[in-house]
Amino acid sequence: MPTMLSETATLSLIRRRRSDVAMSGRTGDWNAQTIAEFRLNHGKVGGPWKGAPLLLLNHIGARSGKPRVNPMMYLKDGDRYVVFASKGGADTSPDWYYNLKGRPEVQIEVGDETIDVHAMEITGPERDRLYARQASLYPRFADYQRKTKRVIPVMALQPRAKQRGSLNPSDEEPPASNQALAS
Repeated sequence: MPTMLSETATLSLIRRRRSDVAMSGRTGDWNAQTIAEFRLNHGKVGGPWKGAPLLLLNHIGARSGKPRVNPMMYLKDGDRYVVFASKGGADTSPDWYYNLKGRPEVQIEVGDETIDVHAMEITGPERDRLYARQASLYPRFADYQRKTKRVIPVMALQPRAKQRGSLNPSDEEPPASNQALAS
């Protein structure tokens, strides 16, 4: 298991990374700090995120075409990672939501692992069940829904299966007939 950096070492590294980011007090700057801490500490961060299940969503801007990374809480549902486009209860959805709608093939980082996923919006009773579950675990999500008139979108990030016919033969399991011959 990877060792965690001490809080002092983590803060020192984050401060050094901050020098690479123009600090203007914008959300992007907060995200940059959180992303740096996440990657330095194998998916663990402190502050308001401490102890929360957190992933990094790597996606492409729908209008700009530029790569984007957003930290966000998630809810595990089977093999899916469920995320909530709450934007703190704002009356508009976050940009990443629209980016996923336009380009649903994305990557997430969970701990030290990078996973290719397909994003799909969850609606109706399933959406309501998942949002209620998240709000019961993290009551601020109930507060977010109360603050806005919109229904907060819920997105499922489904890991994509390995492609058959991969260029890397080690990505595929040998056919069952070969396994029988080996025994």
